[in-house]
Amino acid sequence: MTSEDTIVAIATAPGHGGIGVVRLSGDRAVEIATGLIRCSKLPLETQRATLAELSDPNSGRALDQVVVTCFRAPHSYTAEDVVEISCHGAPVVLKYLVELCLERGARAAEPGEFTMRAFLNGRIDLTQAEAVRDLIESRTLYQARVAAQQMEGSVSARLKPHKEVLMDLIARLEAGIDFAEDDVAVMDWAELLSRLDAIRADLEKLVEGYEYGRIVREGLSLAIVGRPNVGKSSLFNRLLNEDRAIVTATPGTTRDLVAESASVGGIPLRFVDTAGIREAQDEAERIGVEKSFQAIADSNLRLLVVDRSEPWTEEDGRLLEKVRPLGALLVALNKCDLPPHTSVAGVRDMFARGSTESATGVDAVATSALTGEGLPQLREKILALAAPAHDRGGDDAFITNLRHQQLIKDSLAALARARRSTEQRVPHEMVLLDLYEALRALDSLTGTTHVDDLLDIIFSTFCVGK
Repeated sequence: MTSEDTIVAIATAPGHGGIGVVRLSGDRAVEIATGLIRCSKLPLETQRATLAELSDPNSGRALDQVVVTCFRAPHSYTAEDVVEISCHGAPVVLKYLVELCLERGARAAEPGEFTMRAFLNGRIDLTQAEAVRDLIESRTLYQARVAAQQMEGSVSARLKPHKEVLMDLIARLEAGIDFAEDDVAVMDWAELLSRLDAIRADLEKLVEGYEYGRIVREGLSLAIVGRPNVGKSSLFNRLLNEDRAIVTATPGTTRDLVAESASVGGIPLRFVDTAGIREAQDEAERIGVEKSFQAIADSNLRLLVVDRSEPWTEEDGRLLEKVRPLGALLVALNKCDLPPHTSVAGVRDMFARGSTESATGVDAVATSALTGEGLPQLREKILALAAPAHDRGGDDAFITNLRHQQLIKDSLAALARARRSTEQRVPHEMVLLDLYEALRALDSLTGTTHVDDLLDIIFSTFCVGK
């Protein structure tokens, strides 16, 4: 693999479609594309869509009517010459078009190579490159919006001021050490501490926001659990807005796990409808109950469904005691359209007066799978349980990638060492080592800081050698 090659690949998803796109990138992209088409407007105009015919080089016959778009370096996705040929989305035509490009000297692109070239050519940084993948894999509009913000450089923009402060601190300390004979003052200890604290405070906010960012990026799973005939499958269908699970009046209809994904507040949530939990009546039901308990244990959240039209039963209590220690739990008092035997306040009081610690801290909401009453409140409580106490107002207020979190943690650790060294008034050379380490971690996210960048600050800020 070499960046001097001209690469080619099908840029649209596999399969039949109305439109398919073949993309070329590299010095010979325009030359190769021009040799495959018949067009009255040659040479190709930059950043203009041109109607043309794709012709068979052997017979000269037209294969398809295409639209060719040319982007000249550096004003393209890869910062190289790029040509995109849009034709009808027949896989056989797209494959043949790629073969023709290969015969004329192009090379088949490796997975992700267009985006890698964009990074290597300085078109995007690593955080933006990773956001491209996140945007493609988005399952909700909220996920797509967050990924688009990061693809535009929101993470880099958040970190850029801190890198600039670090570079300024390094430059001033370096200048004070290396050019002491020119009366360049070394930074005051108090000022150094103040500026370090300002950087650390904002980076710590980013690290704290990762947990919510991870949930947005990866989603969560919620197991719906309860004894037979309390309306689990009906509630499951209501939450999905579709009839996904079979619902009958016969208890124990659900014998196996039924899973489906939906968006709740922009977070991808995988709902798992489990078999009604009771003493199994036969072998099939016993296996279903075992699989239900495994799904309940593996899920991030649990929704215990109780029939509100009936008194709270010992079976409900035993089930609560089993699932409560497993993690986050919410109770849905279903069938609230019928005369109630159990109130939300009563259930909450019962939890608050629970004889065991595991019975406390459980919230409840009245719902009706038949009428839809209480469903909006249930979704809100599920979202609150999934991401407690988090302000979801700003799309750039959190990071979504574990690598990003770890690198920011590494930078924070280096800043903490620099702060301790500053408090102890150790030589500035030792403080510099930690500042360089903190900057290096951020560089791994946004791009490398070169020596020339620091020298520019030193020589433009100080009258060195005047």
